Amino acid sequence: MTDGLVLPPDAGATIAATGMTLKVGAAESARWSVFDVDVQPGFDVGAHLHGEAEELFYVLDGELDLLAFEPRVRTSGDWQSWESASGAKVVRGGPGSLMHVPAGTPHAFANPGSAPARMLFLVAPSGHEEYLREMAELLAGSGPPDQSAIAELRLRYDIVQLTPLVPGR
Repeated sequence: MTDGLVLPPDAGATIAATGMTLKVGAAESARWSVFDVDVQPGFDVGAHLHGEAEELFYVLDGELDLLAFEPRVRTSGDWQSWESASGAKVVRGGPGSLMHVPAGTPHAFANPGSAPARMLFLVAPSGHEEYLREMAELLAGSGPPDQSAIAELRLRYDIVQLTPLVPGR
């Protein structure tokens, strides 16, 4: 039997240039990783999907545009205008909003507002922090991120990029 983990509010490993703090990762759990995420105004993760990973997003503060469905047509730019065959559309979610993303489901989030938003992010299986650390290195440079490098990184981690990532303001 092992002990559990209790962290005070600001504890965890900060992943530079991502606005994410790792709370629980592969070192503590083989099943999932948990992050506290600050989403800057203008940030758009870009629509994407995971072949195997399952994710959960819970909005704590602010508002985020949330997508978690297969669109009728996958356009390469504006995922915010996508609509599913059943009529589902992107939702603007505030505190208490939850988005569950099964493996293989296109999804995205963006902060359309002028203030940061904050969410709790869970991904299974664990280990997503390694991908995020590599992404942080790509985002740390000056100027716009190299979209081809981001797409290559995502493919190595079983992520299919559908629309571009847009860093925040």
